[in-house]
Amino acid sequence: MPAQACVSKIVDWVKTGQKGKYFICANPHSLEVARKDSCFGLAIRSADLIVPDGVGIVIASKILGGSIRERITGMDIFLGLSEVLNREKKYRYFFLGSTEQNLVKIREKLNADFPNITIAGLYSPPFKPEFSEDDNDQMISVINHAEPDVLWVGMTAPKQEKWIYQNKDKLNVTFIGAIGAVFDFYTGNVKRSHPFFLKRGLEWLPRLIRQPRRLWRRNFISSPRFLLRVITARIIGNRKT
Repeated sequence: MPAQACVSKIVDWVKTGQKGKYFICANPHSLEVARKDSCFGLAIRSADLIVPDGVGIVIASKILGGSIRERITGMDIFLGLSEVLNREKKYRYFFLGSTEQNLVKIREKLNADFPNITIAGLYSPPFKPEFSEDDNDQMISVINHAEPDVLWVGMTAPKQEKWIYQNKDKLNVTFIGAIGAVFDFYTGNVKRSHPFFLKRGLEWLPRLIRQPRRLWRRNFISSPRFLLRVITARIIGNRKT
């Protein structure tokens, strides 16, 4: 499904007021992590929309004869949806995640870029491996009190996907998007790769050079392991036919 079709589907959800719809971005690393993390796996399988945010997913689709032909990023969905909803002059966003300083930057930039979208609220949760029950109750209370149409969650994966899956039924929100690093990309806190790399599916390369300690595992362990599973599945499939 092209990016514009994904945005159109989300717009329909928002306009019809269906509650608890959510989307996630999948890449080879997240799918490998989900093999060992059952809750994360459930969060992925339960998502109403999954976009292929990784060139490895596109390659896997081609190997297996699938229909995925383009990478779709969280930024594509965020900007695409914002452009459409900005024309309506009646929708409300809530941003959950990141730091208070970056959330202020998001508010300032969104007000400039999409002035017809109302920012219903911003909340920077505590930085810890797992949230306590009190933490979750506080976040849910603040979000529901703000009455947003769209909740953007910008934590790290798989934390954000698991949080959405575990709490979506308690939230009075139409649509929830797990967009992680988009919070930092949008404000410029983290620079996106040059268009040269983006167009060639190599966005990961400059990021790996800048953040080798954080990203080496996903690029040199998770991605090769994922593609090996894909190739194995193709070989087994060919033998059966």
